[in-house]
This record gives sequence, structure tokens and C-alpha cells, in this order.
Amino acid sequence: MINISEVIETNQMIEHENLDVRTITLGVNLLDCAGGTVGETCAKIREKLLRLGGGLVSTGEEISREYGIPIVNKRISITPAALVGESCCRAPEDFVAIAKALDSTAAELGVNFLGGFSAIVSKGMSKADELLIRSIPEALAATERICSSVNVGSTKTGIDMDAVRLMGETVKATAAATADRDSLGCAKLVILCNAPDDNPFMAGAFHGVSEGDAVINVGVSGPGVVKYALQQIPNADFETLCETIKKTAFKITRVGQLVAQEASRRLGVPFGIVDLSLAPTPAIGDSVADILKEIGLEQPGAPGTTAALALLNDQVKKGGVMASSYVGGLSGAFIPVSEDQGMIDAVNAGALTIEKLEAMTCVCSVGLDMIAIPGDTPASSISGIIADEAAIGMVNQKTTAVRIIPVVGKAVGDTVEFGGLLGHAPIMPVNRFDSARFVSRRGRIPAPIHSFKN
Repeated sequence: MINISEVIETNQMIEHENLDVRTITLGVNLLDCAGGTVGETCAKIREKLLRLGGGLVSTGEEISREYGIPIVNKRISITPAALVGESCCRAPEDFVAIAKALDSTAAELGVNFLGGFSAIVSKGMSKADELLIRSIPEALAATERICSSVNVGSTKTGIDMDAVRLMGETVKATAAATADRDSLGCAKLVILCNAPDDNPFMAGAFHGVSEGDAVINVGVSGPGVVKYALQQIPNADFETLCETIKKTAFKITRVGQLVAQEASRRLGVPFGIVDLSLAPTPAIGDSVADILKEIGLEQPGAPGTTAALALLNDQVKKGGVMASSYVGGLSGAFIPVSEDQGMIDAVNAGALTIEKLEAMTCVCSVGLDMIAIPGDTPASSISGIIADEAAIGMVNQKTTAVRIIPVVGKAVGDTVEFGGLLGHAPIMPVNRFDSARFVSRRGRIPAPIHSFKN
């Protein structure tokens, strides 16, 4: 039974500690929409998304009003578009047409983002995969709501370095295609290793081929709630610290479980997972970096940062797993620079570099996320960064990702404004030594020895 003190506590979290449900995401299988022509495929996609997603936004708003729980985004994820368009797409322009159809349908539905303009190329690229990747710059320049992702590696298959090299070039081309908007297209493009099939968080969301025809996934958040809880025990030992984080994560996740079950029931769509990641926003007090400060660091990046983040990530997962029937996605702590004011402050203070962020990605939920770099950074250096993150994910059997933005016309010392949840970011320096000969080698980095377990 829920008692009055728990009701009051949850209200406190929502009103004063930035607790929210970051997203309700409807995953939709579009494999049955593949047609003989691009026009036929687009028509089938629109019909199915309108039929299954027509009530998503209104349902989210109803639940938010009835329970007093902020639900920030309503989103859709689809089967990787490279698979859907394989039967009809013969040029990059064909995939751009599909992206535009997806974007106009998303606008009609009123959703904030639609993810799944994606390709899974961890072992090699099909012709359709390559065409989709080459279409990404124009597709993201011509749309508002579309998010794109490419999975270039996995623990089981290794890393497709041909895809890594192509993605470095694609990031640069996307930056150039959206140069008039501070290279904003790159903020909607993520390169992954070990991508989960059930991720509700953009830009890496897609509806995996192992999923059902439709599913409801929910992503919760609450860095401010964890920070507030830790402020009450400023000098506690590690056992008390860990217990406090676990208990707080449990409470946050219960809110997500409630919303997920209600959305599932009202939409008549099966409940998939709750992703209990602590996802920050630019709002003051809604910061993973501030949690690290409460744990005892002067700034993120100080010695001990990776250990503190590992502790936080593990306790969030331990507390959340007990609170939901199904926990999935990425689950843990995100460290996107532009979306976390505390991380921005740490960069500006000189405490946090890309190299330290890379070390932190060994123990957090994702990877190098929402990092703005000089616009003249070579594509080969971006490919090298992608390869580094993919290697961390492959060897450690975890999801890693790169969402990096080479902002055209900007240099170290400049700042870029993205707006909304994407926030703002200082331009961070990139190691200027060359890696072109490494990334230009053809083929695949083999899977690690511990991957052979079947």
C-alpha cells in the first residue's frame, strides 16, 4: 500500500527536484511496410504509424494531468530504416524521401522525435545500409524530428572499420549540411557499439527486429532527486551513500513503471521496458555532474571521477531493477556535455577533457555524448574517436556511443547554442595528432576472445 508520506515525497520530487518521465516511446515494427517503390513504402509507413501512434501524445498528456507527473517527450522508434527501404531504395535520395515521409508523419502525430533512421552494420554493410548512411547528411538537414543511428560494432562480431571510416565522413558532411544551424544535424546522429534493441532515448532509439509488432518503452530521469538525497547525508560512509542512491533510484523507477503500465493499458500496446537512466537537462539542479560533486569531487574530471561514476551507475541499476518488471535500454547515468550544466562548468574550469570523458564512458551508460568540437577537425580524427569508443564497448560487453558535433566555423574558446533539451556547449579541443593511416585500413577489427561463448 502507498501511504501519505510516500505521496508527499513523490510530490516533493516532482515540484522541487526535477523528477520527470523523460519519454514515452512507442516502438513500431515497419518491416511489413516494405514495398516495391519508395512511394508505396512511404504510404504504408504513414498508414501504420498513424494507426498505431494516433493516441500516443494525447495519452501521455492525459496520464501527466491525472497523476501530476511531467512527461517531457512523446516519441516513436521504428525498425531500422535500412531494412525497411532495402526493397525499393536504389540511391541515397530514395532514403531521403523515406526520412521526409517519416518526419511529416511525426509532425502530424505531434511527437517530439522519431528514431530509427538507422543501420546495423557491426559485421558489414549491405548496399541498402551504405545508401542509408550516405543519405544521412541530407536527411537530417531536410527534417526536424528524425534521429539517426548506426551500430558499427558488437562484442560478438568486432568492429566494422569500413563503417567507422564512413561514419567519420558522414558526421563531417552532416555538420556541413546543417552549418546554418550550428551543425545541429550532428546532435541527432549517434554511432553505437552493442546498441540495445529497446532503447527509448534519442538519438539512438530504434525498434529492434527481436521486438514485437509494437511496444511501449518508458525512460525516466531524476538526477535532481538523487542530488537532493545525497545532500541530506553529506559525510556518510560508502555503504550509506550506496544505500541512499539505491533507494532513490527505486522510487524514481516506480514512477516510470506506473506511467508505462498506464500507457500500455490505454493504448492497447504491450509494455516493453523502463529505462531508468539518470538523463540530465540544462536546467539548474538537474545534473549528473552535481551528483558527482555531492559524492565528493570538486569538479567532474578530478581524480576519483571514474570511480564515483562507476558507483553511481551501479547503484542506480541495483535500485531500479527491483522497481520494475522489465528494466532495459541503457539504464544508469548519462554524461552528455551540452545537456548538463555541471559538465559544461567542469569543461570551462579546465577539469574535464575528451580523454577523461572517454575514461568515464568505460563505466557509464553510453559514451562521448553531445560534445562540440572545432569544425576543422578531420574526418579521420572523428573516425578514430568512434573506433576508440566502439573498442571500449566491444571489450567491456557494454553499449557505447559517440554523438559528436564538429561545429562549422567554431574553434576552441567558442560556445554553441543548440536550445531546448540539447542545451549549449563549449567547443572542446581534440588531439591534433593524425590517425588517418589507422582508420584507412580496410576490414574489421576481430571480436575479443571472450565473445566466443555460444
